[in-house]
Amino acid sequence: MAELVAALSLATDLGLGQPQEHVLRQTVIARRLAAAAGLPDEQQTAVFYVSLLAWVGCVSDSHELAAWFGDDLRLRADSYEVDKAGLPKVRFALSHVGEGTGSVRRLTMIGRFLTTGPGRVARSMLGHCQTTGDIAGRLGLGDRVGRALQQAFERWDGKGVPGICGGEHIDSAMRVVQIADDAEVFHRAYGVEAASEMLRSRRATEFDPALVDLFRGRAGELLDGLGEVDAWDTVISAGRDLGPELSEIAFTKVLRVFGDYADLKSPSWLGHSAGVAALAVGAASRLGLPAGEVTLVERAALVHDLGAIGVSAGVWDKPGPLSAADKERVRMHPYLTERTLARPARLAEIGALAAQHHERLDGSGYPHGVRGDALSLPARVIAAADAYHAMCEDRPNRAAFSTPDAASALRNEVAAGRLDGDAVNAVLAAAGHRVRRRPALPGGLTRREAEILVLMARGLSNKEMAERLSVSVRTVRSHVEHVYAKIGVSARGAAAMFAMRHGLVDTRIDV
Repeated sequence: MAELVAALSLATDLGLGQPQEHVLRQTVIARRLAAAAGLPDEQQTAVFYVSLLAWVGCVSDSHELAAWFGDDLRLRADSYEVDKAGLPKVRFALSHVGEGTGSVRRLTMIGRFLTTGPGRVARSMLGHCQTTGDIAGRLGLGDRVGRALQQAFERWDGKGVPGICGGEHIDSAMRVVQIADDAEVFHRAYGVEAASEMLRSRRATEFDPALVDLFRGRAGELLDGLGEVDAWDTVISAGRDLGPELSEIAFTKVLRVFGDYADLKSPSWLGHSAGVAALAVGAASRLGLPAGEVTLVERAALVHDLGAIGVSAGVWDKPGPLSAADKERVRMHPYLTERTLARPARLAEIGALAAQHHERLDGSGYPHGVRGDALSLPARVIAAADAYHAMCEDRPNRAAFSTPDAASALRNEVAAGRLDGDAVNAVLAAAGHRVRRRPALPGGLTRREAEILVLMARGLSNKEMAERLSVSVRTVRSHVEHVYAKIGVSARGAAAMFAMRHGLVDTRIDV
């Protein structure tokens, strides 16, 4: 659980407009400060999870913030520079209202903001806390963590949001995390002295004065080596005993939470990740993929859009055509998914597959322009499922396709050489469309086993087949055993004769 929550914090970094591992470094600081303050073990455990999750709800209000301020990522990144209360808060907000619009429209928006904006922003911040609490609850992290997360925007002076508590009524874990969050940003950008001075300037207003004094007195120790430390290893090694080891079912359930989290980035995406996963699982099962690969497909489909959090909601919600710069940002989101899930190894395998959901067989996809045989059947299935599901959803720049029109558009992608025909047919069948059945393969072979047979007949080793199909050598070995058993032979030459006799090579099952 600790590893998964830490991975989710990397997605939060994207939503905050901060460099990767900001939240992890913040957590290192928070744990050091909690220990220096002598907090009991139970409270230090709460600090661990509160720090990793405190800002995870930032995605939930991206749509509203983008409507007022344009780039929600820039707004959040810039917000660290000010004490967010009173006139400084108002000046900061007004300096960002209507960014990227014409001067007349911006003046109009400023007028509207002065009338209704602060209340709406406050409600968005409340929504952030409620979303964070919901995620913590779904992850089973307990009431203590959930209660603290509701106080993310409270202040020591009582002028925060929702403004129902202040001072020592704010949970000690949240008071520690609030200091660690801003201190990490200022230390990274300006150094130890700047971080210490920022805390002094916000002492007894935004932050707990006793914790600020403690921090400033030991700033060098609390921030020591932070720029060189491997934040992931430091956080995880300290958190090995801070969460249960998950069952396979629970693991998938957590990734479902990740997918729902990504879908919060834009109102038009709600349910997209779970919908794509359902289609992909149905398609993968129809194609005869082994159970392990079907599970991998489901997990990758659930998290395929996690990197979209790193693109401004102002881009995703734009009603008109995207600019060239906007398109480049959009093309980066699969890569950001892969980077977010790069650690640990089990997530890295899922992230690598998820990152291929916009790749196309002819090399026209993104982010890497992968083509042909380099795209495994699971990757082709997820690409087709994502394309179909997206077509059937309303988007800011177009209405949803009817299901017949979406099916026709998907088949056109096959004809153009961009999507795989078998994957598309399987997705359409999973979506309830009538699909012309292909003749059954000889020997009861599945499509994947037929691929293995042809590659094996051409002399590829198990390792080479695994690399070609982006699966493990162990999976290939299992397929080979099944192929030999089904076709009743035990040598490559005999397998090659079977493949040619039944026309498997001529039908190019290998491409």
